[in-house]
Amino acid sequence: MLKNKSLKGVVLVGLGATSYGMLATFVKLAYQGGYSTAEVTASQFIFGFIGLLLINGYYRLKNNGSSVIASADSIKKLMLAGTSMGFTSVFYYLAVQYINVSIAIVLLMQTVWIGVVLEYFLDRVVPSRKKIIAVILVLIGTALATNLIQGEFDLDWRGLAWGLLAAASFTTTMFTANRIATHVSSAQRSLFMLMGGAIIVFIFGFITQYGPNNFEWARENFTFIDEKILTVRDFNWSIMMKWGIIISLFGTIIPPLLLNSGFPLTGLGLGSIVSSMELPVSVMMAFFVLGEQVILTQWIGIALILSAIIYMNLDFSKGKDA
Repeated sequence: MLKNKSLKGVVLVGLGATSYGMLATFVKLAYQGGYSTAEVTASQFIFGFIGLLLINGYYRLKNNGSSVIASADSIKKLMLAGTSMGFTSVFYYLAVQYINVSIAIVLLMQTVWIGVVLEYFLDRVVPSRKKIIAVILVLIGTALATNLIQGEFDLDWRGLAWGLLAAASFTTTMFTANRIATHVSSAQRSLFMLMGGAIIVFIFGFITQYGPNNFEWARENFTFIDEKILTVRDFNWSIMMKWGIIISLFGTIIPPLLLNSGFPLTGLGLGSIVSSMELPVSVMMAFFVLGEQVILTQWIGIALILSAIIYMNLDFSKGKDA
């Protein structure tokens, strides 16, 4: 049985992961409403910034201004680290433009093996046999979940490329988030990282919304730049009220707060297992809300990826629940 403290952590992490899992479906619905990637990401970061600013203000009042304030050096490092957060949103939402949500989330889960590779090159940590087995399971599960085993090669390569780039940048976010200015509150760290991500999002938005005519050479020479990325129109501000608040809540505000509160209670191992709920939630949302087809082999692949995450985080040498 889990202790009350651990159970509370499981609930918090589970809700945070569920929130992330629902995000891509809301983004897809916004696309169906005619909004662009730049409009979706910009609205998410604007409302996310406002929300985190209010949350930080609340904590400062609650603690009577006694909270540790990030130094100028820490703010710079957090903002630099946060650029990967901006790239993750841009890449992931671009992937959803070209491929189904159920495929995009599978590609994002490639953080499992990308993290192992990154850990080796940055920390010189040789992967254990358990991690190698987990990576193999993830790769096999990915082949099944994307339906490549049955020869379904009609997936748009641009969606696959953006999805893998999103996984790489998301892995970078996870690594840097746990290493930079850890003495500062999670609310402050989230705010400054969001500010760094916003810089990337707004540069992307400016280029795609207001500069298409200046990038005709790119359209002619790079086939991945097309009308799904370049939007020849002014920014559609109606996105703010229709989808901006929802997307920012489920993508920028709720998950970081819940995950940062839950992980200290569950521990990294159990927390990582519970956070993998993001994958089935995202696929089920795509299946029930968007009507995307998910065949049996894809469910088997998803199950394999989840099994790999659980296997990599469980300590079989201990008989504890957490």
